[in-house]
Amino acid sequence: MKPGIHPAYEPVVFRDRAAGFAFLTRSTATGDKTVEWEDGRTYPVIDVEISSASHPFYTGTQRIVDTAGRVERFERRYGSGRGAR
Repeated sequence: MKPGIHPAYEPVVFRDRAAGFAFLTRSTATGDKTVEWEDGRTYPVIDVEISSASHPFYTGTQRIVDTAGRVERFERRYGSGRGAR
């Protein structure tokens, strides 16, 4: 690898403010704000809108769409479309 062309890969805290969840990882992204982590060190923090703690897929609160009900409602409203031309 060529020296001096790669961005710095350093520890960063990603924080989901909606869920009150944060995790420490390494990233090339940096933030302007800092936070003191559990180990006593200060790390840059990046606030995110959604994470695994607040995403409906991971929390199990996702809504399942009833596609069969939609088709039946469409057919009731507009007819089945068969033979009507």
